[in-house]
Amino acid sequence: MIRTMAVVGTGLIGTSIGLAISRHGITVHLLDKDEVAARTAAALGAGVVGASDEPVDLAVIAVPPSAVGDVLAEMQARGLARSYTDVASVKAELARDIRTSVDTPSSYVGGHPLAGRERCGPLAARADLFEDSAWVLTPSETTSQDAVNRVFEMIALCGAVPVIMESRAHDNAVALTSHAPHLVASLMAARLQRGSREAFRLAGQGLRDVTRSAVRDTGLWSDILQANAPAVAGVLRELRDDLTTLLATLDDLSNAPQDMRSQCLEPMVDLLNRGAAGLAAIQGRQATDRETRVEVLVAESPGQLVRLLDALKTFHVEAEDVVPRHSTEEGTFSITFAVPAARAGQIVLELGRAGWNAQSVDPVSGARQQKMASVLSP
Repeated sequence: MIRTMAVVGTGLIGTSIGLAISRHGITVHLLDKDEVAARTAAALGAGVVGASDEPVDLAVIAVPPSAVGDVLAEMQARGLARSYTDVASVKAELARDIRTSVDTPSSYVGGHPLAGRERCGPLAARADLFEDSAWVLTPSETTSQDAVNRVFEMIALCGAVPVIMESRAHDNAVALTSHAPHLVASLMAARLQRGSREAFRLAGQGLRDVTRSAVRDTGLWSDILQANAPAVAGVLRELRDDLTTLLATLDDLSNAPQDMRSQCLEPMVDLLNRGAAGLAAIQGRQATDRETRVEVLVAESPGQLVRLLDALKTFHVEAEDVVPRHSTEEGTFSITFAVPAARAGQIVLELGRAGWNAQSVDPVSGARQQKMASVLSP
């Protein structure tokens, strides 16, 4: 059982871990070469500044990927903790370095919480940052079970969901789902340097969505991309091929006579269709152990759906997360939405208490599992 912890590096992730763990009454020791950052994290309630006199149960190395190996070796030499983990978003190269440069690699298990914000630094930290998010662990053949168990406990205290992966598989996955998208957002944001005042007046939600994840901490991201260069390059080469096809199609459309343009559209339509299919694949993925769908019946009278959507905001469910459904056979209109499995029961209960007919839906069979009220609307 974890009674004491240390966090080395009090940026967004490190401070958020401290906040999440401290609320369970566990003493967290905060270390950072930037004393202001450590004291800011402590003032937020993430822990106490300075190392413990005795080894803590678990230390989290929350520094950039290129620094993890050296910091881990230093902390092990100081006897800071019994077990260690990190939060770096690149694992394979780091695992190789640690196997050769750290005295006791058995006490270390690689980790990567899949959570973050556009802002950085301790003031952006949140105790609930990791709730219902995946937290990847990449234990090696030398990792001790004690180290894994302690990290499992920390993940549970943070409200996250552990996922075991091999290091290279992890790096390939985040290249596709995180690292390359951040780069693409940055490339689009770079185009804005040439924008005019008139153009910016026309900027809407589409531009904000595309550029929202553009890299801000260029030092950290240079470090990440250096460590995961092969996997990111592979994703971007495929993107380059699609862009080449799209550019050729647009050039053909620009030069073709009006009555011939429809014949040039096929490659572009294919790309757009593949994009729509990819978006549907991630948005409409089936509920897993971490996710359950909830269905709520709605009376088809003016204002009822608006009232329900307002109520769902309490559970952090927005209108764009909702899928409407009409059953001609049953003569009902309903909406469904996905929520973390751990919260589904409570959400159904609270909606039922408010008078809504809410029930959870089995992700495989579609069968209704839990019904809380018999009225159609409050």
